[in-house]
Amino acid sequence: MDIKELEKEYIIDTYGRQPEATLLIERGEGVYVWDDGGRRYLDFVSGLAVNNLGHCHPQVVEAVRRQAGCLMHTSNLYYTRQQTLLAERLVQLSCAKKVFFCNSGTETNEAAIKLARKYGKQVKGGDAYEIITAYRSFHGRTLASLTATGQPKYHKGFEPLVPGFRYAHFNDLQSFAEQVTEKTAAILVEPVQGEGGVYPAAPEFLQGLRRLCDEHNLLLIFDEVQCGMGRTGKLFAYEHYGVEPDIFTLAKALGGGLPIGVMAAGEKAAGILAPGEHASTFGGNSVVCAAAHAVLDVLTGEGFLEHVARLGEYFTGRLQELSPVKTREIRSLGLMIGLEMTEGAADCARLCQEEGLLVNCIGGKILRFLPPLIITEEHVDAAICILQNVFDRLP
Repeated sequence: MDIKELEKEYIIDTYGRQPEATLLIERGEGVYVWDDGGRRYLDFVSGLAVNNLGHCHPQVVEAVRRQAGCLMHTSNLYYTRQQTLLAERLVQLSCAKKVFFCNSGTETNEAAIKLARKYGKQVKGGDAYEIITAYRSFHGRTLASLTATGQPKYHKGFEPLVPGFRYAHFNDLQSFAEQVTEKTAAILVEPVQGEGGVYPAAPEFLQGLRRLCDEHNLLLIFDEVQCGMGRTGKLFAYEHYGVEPDIFTLAKALGGGLPIGVMAAGEKAAGILAPGEHASTFGGNSVVCAAAHAVLDVLTGEGFLEHVARLGEYFTGRLQELSPVKTREIRSLGLMIGLEMTEGAADCARLCQEEGLLVNCIGGKILRFLPPLIITEEHVDAAICILQNVFDRLP
């Protein structure tokens, strides 16, 4: 029995894989992966924005090897060097004052939700526990983060959902203002909606949310799980907007391929949670923190983020050269790019794979590009060549 048959036999089918369309990836290096037949693919999915430095980046690999031979894990009952130094580094690089470590984007958003509820009761008083999120958002798949996600298709079958969430329209400040009540504790949004189809926030929208939160003494929370860690051409997406959140969440790319999540809290929120009120067994594991240090070494290196911004502009420009008959809209910030098609996006993604390019299709109509941040213009040109060939094959 081969791997695909074994998976069907033993793994719960939550990913809906189609054997004829899904690769068995055996290895990766840089911007490429290879399947079990030895065929090479240009990977513009990057583990859904996890492999921002590409596959098996040598600095990350070396950091993991070195730390794994020294100390892999110990309980958070004890101090560990890598975790503490990573916390210091993240605070020095951002608007945060303190951080909490966990293992994934969902977990870090859960931590932010809990903190917001505690803030509402402790600071605002009364029954302030509600959080306003955006339609078309995505914040995770545990019950609270699932409820925070403003897409009903993810809610179906898991009712009753967690109470305490209201929804407003992204990039519509008035819509959010209308949802604020005496029960509101926080507003939670993505600076760039990723799973919703790559929709960057307008600067005036996030700036308006900051004013709204200040006016009503609410926490402003940014979910940067996908758009953070250099993806947009800045280390943190909020840096594009001149707005500092009270909390922001990170995961995905920070670990260089290993699981990590960070809830970063500013002055207003850093002292809310007390000992025993939240925890994570594996949070801040020494190995993944060592990997994160290596990731930050690369991302903060001279000229790296400028390279991301430049390649984002170049890639977006090249996409604009594709057939306008099949292209409805291109949305982007850095190397987080969505190409909305008039039709045939799912077929396009499948045909791209046949021609050696991995891209992601959202909702049957949007191609999402999340290439490794280390790509060059030559990689972009190769991807555009494949896309043009595929467009020519589509009816």
